[in-house]
Amino acid sequence: MEQEENMNGIDMVAELMAISATTAPKSKGENFVQTLILKGKILKKLADKMVEFGIKKNKKDFDRDGKNIANSGAVLLIGLKDAKPLGLNCGACGYPDCKTFVKQKKHSVEFTGPVCAFRLLDMGIALGSAVKTASLHNVDNRIMYRVGAVVRDMKLVDWEFVMGIPLSVTGKSIYFDR
Repeated sequence: MEQEENMNGIDMVAELMAISATTAPKSKGENFVQTLILKGKILKKLADKMVEFGIKKNKKDFDRDGKNIANSGAVLLIGLKDAKPLGLNCGACGYPDCKTFVKQKKHSVEFTGPVCAFRLLDMGIALGSAVKTASLHNVDNRIMYRVGAVVRDMKLVDWEFVMGIPLSVTGKSIYFDR
């Protein structure tokens, strides 16, 4: 019964976290931030794919994070889709102006870029708002880039940039002392 109650609580907090990410302040009030909650059988598949991805790409800690995903009650994905540059011509993206930025050919490794620095800040604020909400409800969590790389590789989302936030309710956080 306790495990079922924990799952109901995790589901509710995941929904509240998605709301926090959606309503977080955005540059020029334009929202390119996306959210998606993963739960149930897809978590085991994601965990397995994370281990495979790490082996295939010869990258460390995908197995460790995959184990965390397998032991989580849900994962909230937060990412950017079709994020347009802000139009400040600030150069923070590495290009001299926004016109030069938009002319760049998109390239994709684990994520697709380039991405406007202000849109990345928007996503960072959304991530912070979401984990604050989890913290207020005492749900253990951790922002994981590796989750984002693998959900893109699995084609679960078509967003350019993604992070995952696994959620757990146990006597001790499974995301530390790993």
